[in-house]
Parts: sequence; C-alpha cells; structure tokens
Amino acid sequence: MTADVSSAAVSIRVPGAHGLGLHALEWSRDGTPLVLLHGFSNEAHVWDDISPVLAPYYRTLAFDLRGHGDSDRDPERRYEYDAHVADLEAATAALGIDRMVLVGHSFGGRVAMFFAARHPERIAGLVIVDSGPEHDPRGSLRIRLETESRGDGSFESRADYRALMARNYPASSERVIDRLALHSLRERGDGRFEPKLDPAFLEGTAERSRAEQERESKAVSEALWNGLARVESPTLVIRGAASDVLSADVADRMVEVLPAGELAVVAQASHSVMTDNPEGCLEAISGFALADA
Repeated sequence: MTADVSSAAVSIRVPGAHGLGLHALEWSRDGTPLVLLHGFSNEAHVWDDISPVLAPYYRTLAFDLRGHGDSDRDPERRYEYDAHVADLEAATAALGIDRMVLVGHSFGGRVAMFFAARHPERIAGLVIVDSGPEHDPRGSLRIRLETESRGDGSFESRADYRALMARNYPASSERVIDRLALHSLRERGDGRFEPKLDPAFLEGTAERSRAEQERESKAVSEALWNGLARVESPTLVIRGAASDVLSADVADRMVEVLPAGELAVVAQASHSVMTDNPEGCLEAISGFALADA
C-alpha cells in the first residue's frame, strides 16, 4: 500500500520561534490538519510512505524540526523540548491551524506529547510512534553510538553515508535507505558531504555531568507522565515489536494513563517503525486516523 510519491508534496517555509524559519512538506490543504513530527536526526521525508495516503482526508504536513533537514539551525543552540513546542505553536499560528491531529516519532513524539499536554483543546487526535515518558537505556545507548560512528561528521561521498544508513537501519528496504541518504545529507564547500543535522544539537547534553543529565531526564519523564493524563483526545501509541527504545511495559502504562488511549504493536519493526515496516506503520496510523473519515 506504499509508494514513494514525495514529489507530490509541496515544499514550504514557515516562521518558527526565536526568529528561525522552518521547512515543511505539504501534501494537501483541505480538511482537518494532520501534522507529522520526525525523530532525532531524521527529517520530514521520513513520512513519505505515510502522508500521501492520509492527504485525501486531511490537510497533511510534515515539519523539519529546528536544526534538522532544511529548517534553520539555532545559533543559540536552543534545542530543548520547550523550543520545539514553541516552534510548533508559531508555525501552526502562521498557517492558520488551530485544531489538529498530531503525529510524532521518537524525539518528535515527546515534542507532540508536551504540545498536547500544554494545548489539549487543540488536539483532535494524537499518535505517539515509539516514544514515551521513559526510554529504554539500550536504545539510548545505541542511538548515541550510532551518532558517534559518524566521526567528524563528514563523508567523502554520498555512497559512504548511504552505507552508514544501511548499517543503522538494517530492517529498512533499499528504497527507504536511498531516501534517507538523499534527504538527510548536504554537500559542503570543500566537496565533502555532511548530515543536515546541526552537530550542536547534542553538544549541550555532552557538556552536562551525568548527575545533571539524570536529573533532567527524571524531570522530563515526570512532566510527560503528568501531561499524558491531561490529553483527553483519542490517542494511539504505536510500538515497534522489536523496539529497544519504548518497552512493552512503558507502552502499556501509557495507555493506562491516557484518558482515551489505545496501543498498536507493529510487527517486523524496531524503533524506526515507519522505515522498518512502512506498511505496518501505515496500517496502524490510517486505521486510527481514518476510522471516522
């Protein structure tokens, strides 16, 4: 049921917070808005197998988070969750979007949870893809090691970067790997290539002590658990069956805390559900989003 039809999307720029500009892909302009947020180190094209199917029923947009894709990098390195929530507030105001279905994966899933908790009246539906108030340490370690495997962050060729993507996304198809490599990389002035992700995104974390990081992680977790209880809209929690980030226990607890939560487990998928099993991810999201369409 999937097709690589990202060419059908229109590339737009909208104002975010702090004077930054955000890039987004817009598949349609009619209907209730459906806004998609990617995870750390990805960009809007990660939703290319999902968005075209939803576009006939929703005004479908996918944003590049600040410091990712073709959105602006923040010279002040404001990459905390509050800054991303402020971006979403500013961008949706500029686009005339009041109430929406909000979909977020991983880091973007946490941004979506914080936004929904802050503005529950603006959420017609919420989809949280392999993200939660608590993350499995195994997945956090894997992601950190994958980030460090980039070395100085530059590559001699696109093929070198594509090979890295193939190692980091072993369950994804060749087509998906090609797309990840194409849209996540840019050419530097010296002829080498680098990921579009701002390397400063994680520098703030690296500069803090382990104790400070643990305190921050605990505070974020508590805020997210409390926030989920305030989200009264229908909410779908999607977990990759082989996820090393969202544990089965945490996913079950999320559904218990949410006033109107339900769980979908996507087979043959780890953390990156929409790239590991696009068909399964699409089936879960469309079954939820199109139930009353």
